[in-house]
Amino acid sequence: MADEATRRVVSEIPVLKTNAGPRDRELWVQRLKEEYQSLIRYVENNKNADNDWFRLESNKEGTRWFGKCWYIHDLLKYEFDIEFDIPITYPTTAPEIAVPELDGKTAKMYRGGKVCLTDHFKPLWARNVPKFGLAHLMALGLGPWLAVEIPDLIQKGVIQHKEKCSQ
Repeated sequence: MADEATRRVVSEIPVLKTNAGPRDRELWVQRLKEEYQSLIRYVENNKNADNDWFRLESNKEGTRWFGKCWYIHDLLKYEFDIEFDIPITYPTTAPEIAVPELDGKTAKMYRGGKVCLTDHFKPLWARNVPKFGLAHLMALGLGPWLAVEIPDLIQKGVIQHKEKCSQ
Protein backbone atom coordinates (compact mmCIF):
# COMPACT_ATOMS: atom_id res chain seq x y z
CA MET A 1 0.00 0.00 0.00
CA ALA A 2 1.28 3.47 -0.85
CA ASP A 3 2.28 5.80 1.94
CA GLU A 4 0.55 9.14 2.53
CA ALA A 5 3.24 11.17 0.73
CA THR A 6 2.91 8.98 -2.38
CA ARG A 7 -0.88 9.27 -2.31
CA ARG A 8 -0.60 13.06 -2.12
CA VAL A 9 1.86 13.22 -5.05
CA VAL A 10 -0.30 10.93 -7.19
CA SER A 11 -3.50 12.82 -6.31
CA GLU A 12 -1.90 15.93 -7.83
CA ILE A 13 -1.25 14.21 -11.18
CA PRO A 14 -4.13 14.87 -13.58
CA VAL A 15 -6.00 11.73 -14.58
CA LEU A 16 -6.53 11.00 -18.24
CA LYS A 17 -9.93 10.68 -19.87
CA THR A 18 -9.33 9.45 -23.42
CA ASN A 19 -9.20 5.67 -23.72
CA ALA A 20 -7.06 5.44 -26.86
CA GLY A 21 -3.85 3.85 -28.06
CA PRO A 22 -1.55 4.31 -31.05
CA ARG A 23 -3.97 2.53 -33.42
CA ASP A 24 -6.77 5.00 -32.69
CA ARG A 25 -5.48 7.87 -34.90
CA GLU A 26 -7.39 11.06 -33.90
CA LEU A 27 -8.18 9.78 -30.42
CA TRP A 28 -4.50 8.96 -29.93
CA VAL A 29 -3.65 12.61 -30.64
CA GLN A 30 -6.09 13.63 -27.88
CA ARG A 31 -4.64 11.01 -25.52
CA LEU A 32 -1.11 12.28 -26.22
CA LYS A 33 -2.18 15.84 -25.35
CA GLU A 34 -3.53 14.55 -22.05
CA GLU A 35 -0.32 12.55 -21.46
CA TYR A 36 1.86 15.61 -22.01
CA GLN A 37 -0.35 17.80 -19.79
CA SER A 38 -0.18 15.19 -17.03
CA LEU A 39 3.60 14.77 -17.37
CA ILE A 40 4.17 18.53 -17.39
CA ARG A 41 2.12 18.96 -14.22
CA TYR A 42 3.94 16.07 -12.51
CA VAL A 43 7.38 17.48 -13.42
CA GLU A 44 6.34 20.99 -12.28
CA ASN A 45 5.09 19.59 -8.97
CA ASN A 46 8.33 17.64 -8.52
CA LYS A 47 10.43 20.75 -9.21
CA ASN A 48 8.37 22.77 -6.72
CA ALA A 49 8.94 20.03 -4.11
CA ASP A 50 12.68 19.87 -4.93
CA ASN A 51 12.19 16.33 -6.18
CA ASP A 52 13.06 16.63 -9.87
CA TRP A 53 14.25 13.18 -10.97
CA PHE A 54 13.57 12.52 -14.67
CA ARG A 55 13.24 13.93 -18.18
CA LEU A 56 11.20 12.31 -20.93
CA GLU A 57 10.61 13.04 -24.57
CA SER A 58 9.01 11.09 -27.38
CA ASN A 59 9.23 10.55 -31.09
CA LYS A 60 6.79 12.52 -33.26
CA GLU A 61 4.10 9.81 -33.07
CA GLY A 62 4.36 9.50 -29.28
CA THR A 63 5.00 5.76 -29.53
CA ARG A 64 8.67 5.69 -28.46
CA TRP A 65 9.80 7.49 -25.30
CA PHE A 66 13.31 8.08 -24.01
CA GLY A 67 15.14 10.25 -21.53
CA LYS A 68 17.07 10.25 -18.29
CA CYS A 69 16.29 9.52 -14.69
CA TRP A 70 18.49 10.10 -11.71
CA TYR A 71 18.73 9.09 -8.09
CA ILE A 72 20.59 11.01 -5.38
CA HIS A 73 22.36 8.78 -2.84
CA ASP A 74 24.76 10.14 -0.20
CA LEU A 75 24.71 13.49 -2.05
CA LEU A 76 25.90 11.83 -5.28
CA LYS A 77 23.78 11.86 -8.43
CA TYR A 78 23.44 8.54 -10.26
CA GLU A 79 22.02 9.10 -13.75
CA PHE A 80 20.57 6.50 -16.12
CA ASP A 81 19.11 6.44 -19.62
CA ILE A 82 15.52 5.22 -19.80
CA GLU A 83 13.41 4.13 -22.75
CA PHE A 84 10.10 2.48 -23.52
CA ASP A 85 7.65 1.89 -26.33
CA ILE A 86 3.92 2.40 -26.04
CA PRO A 87 2.30 -1.05 -26.41
CA ILE A 88 -0.18 -1.42 -29.25
CA THR A 89 -2.82 -2.29 -26.61
CA TYR A 90 -2.12 0.88 -24.58
CA PRO A 91 -3.64 2.08 -22.26
CA THR A 92 -4.94 -1.36 -21.29
CA THR A 93 -1.33 -2.56 -21.17
CA ALA A 94 1.24 -0.47 -19.31
CA PRO A 95 4.55 0.30 -21.02
CA GLU A 96 7.67 -1.59 -19.89
CA ILE A 97 10.38 0.86 -18.87
CA ALA A 98 13.95 -0.14 -19.65
CA VAL A 99 17.12 1.08 -17.94
CA PRO A 100 19.59 -0.58 -20.35
CA GLU A 101 22.80 0.05 -18.39
CA LEU A 102 21.40 -1.84 -15.39
CA ASP A 103 20.56 -4.92 -17.48
CA GLY A 104 21.59 -8.06 -15.60
CA LYS A 105 22.56 -6.19 -12.43
CA THR A 106 19.43 -6.94 -10.40
CA ALA A 107 16.96 -9.80 -10.20
CA LYS A 108 14.11 -7.25 -10.40
CA MET A 109 14.66 -6.74 -14.09
CA TYR A 110 13.87 -8.58 -17.31
CA ARG A 111 16.15 -9.12 -20.29
CA GLY A 112 17.01 -5.90 -22.07
CA GLY A 113 17.02 -3.90 -18.85
CA LYS A 114 13.24 -3.84 -18.49
CA VAL A 115 12.20 -2.95 -14.96
CA CYS A 116 10.07 -5.57 -13.20
CA LEU A 117 6.78 -3.90 -12.28
CA THR A 118 4.63 -7.02 -12.54
CA ASP A 119 3.78 -7.72 -8.90
CA HIS A 120 3.07 -4.27 -7.56
CA PHE A 121 2.43 -1.79 -10.36
CA LYS A 122 0.64 -3.70 -13.11
CA PRO A 123 -2.41 -4.68 -10.99
CA LEU A 124 -2.73 -1.02 -9.91
CA TRP A 125 -2.48 0.11 -13.54
CA ALA A 126 -5.14 -2.42 -14.61
CA ARG A 127 -7.58 -1.08 -12.00
CA ASN A 128 -7.09 2.48 -13.24
CA VAL A 129 -7.36 2.20 -17.04
CA PRO A 130 -7.71 4.71 -18.77
CA LYS A 131 -7.16 7.22 -15.94
CA PHE A 132 -3.48 6.38 -15.43
CA GLY A 133 -0.88 7.60 -17.89
CA LEU A 134 2.85 7.97 -18.25
CA ALA A 135 3.17 10.35 -15.28
CA HIS A 136 1.56 7.65 -13.11
CA LEU A 137 3.95 5.08 -14.61
CA MET A 138 6.87 7.23 -13.49
CA ALA A 139 5.41 8.10 -10.05
CA LEU A 140 4.18 4.63 -9.09
CA GLY A 141 6.40 2.43 -11.23
CA LEU A 142 9.90 3.68 -11.94
CA GLY A 143 10.20 6.04 -8.95
CA PRO A 144 9.61 3.41 -6.25
CA TRP A 145 11.71 0.87 -8.18
CA LEU A 146 14.67 3.27 -8.24
CA ALA A 147 14.21 4.09 -4.54
CA VAL A 148 14.52 0.40 -3.64
CA GLU A 149 16.99 -0.91 -6.20
CA ILE A 150 19.58 1.85 -6.61
CA PRO A 151 20.65 2.08 -2.93
CA ASP A 152 20.83 -1.72 -2.82
CA LEU A 153 22.97 -1.88 -5.98
CA ILE A 154 25.26 0.85 -4.60
CA GLN A 155 25.60 -0.89 -1.23
CA LYS A 156 26.49 -4.18 -2.95
CA GLY A 157 29.06 -2.39 -5.12
CA VAL A 158 27.26 -3.38 -8.32
CA ILE A 159 27.09 0.25 -9.47
CA GLN A 160 29.47 3.05 -8.60
CA HIS A 161 29.25 6.79 -9.00
CA LYS A 162 30.91 7.94 -12.23
CA GLU A 163 33.33 10.25 -10.34
CA LYS A 164 34.46 7.36 -8.11
CA CYS A 165 35.04 5.19 -11.19
CA SER A 166 37.29 7.80 -12.85
CA GLN A 167 39.53 8.26 -9.79
